[in-house]
Amino acid sequence: MASLNPVGLVGMIELGRMSELPIHAHRNGWGYLSRHPLLGWSYIAWQKIWRLAGADHMHVNGIANKFCEADESVIASARACLAPLLPDLPATVMPVFSSGRRRRRRCRHGRLSVRPISSCCRRRHHGPSGGPAAGVRALREAWDAAMATGRPG
Repeated sequence: MASLNPVGLVGMIELGRMSELPIHAHRNGWGYLSRHPLLGWSYIAWQKIWRLAGADHMHVNGIANKFCEADESVIASARACLAPLLPDLPATVMPVFSSGRRRRRRCRHGRLSVRPISSCCRRRHHGPSGGPAAGVRALREAWDAAMATGRPG
């Protein structure tokens, strides 16, 4: 995992050259870049820079998150990660949802949300009190519930 803002662009490029593992790009510090609309930062543009620098996974926040970002912005960020940069560069990055989501939680609008993609797998695999096996079961239950509703992710 690389913290993008502290590591910087050159550090990220060098990390990509040296690593054989996928690089998980954490956007900690994003709030200070984007909280006020006059700052002019767009995650959709920002993630492209980090993709070109070598990121394989990118945090996009979470649905009904604990921060100030609206759900629509989070969804747009995730879709941007899944969109090819150019026809000649079809590679995408995996959006990673985070910010303390639970398998079942009421979103801001009062609807019950079952979205397995909204959970950061790191927390799912290592966070439950039953250990990694319980985390895998929780992910599977969330996925099955989402598929049963016909609305995965």
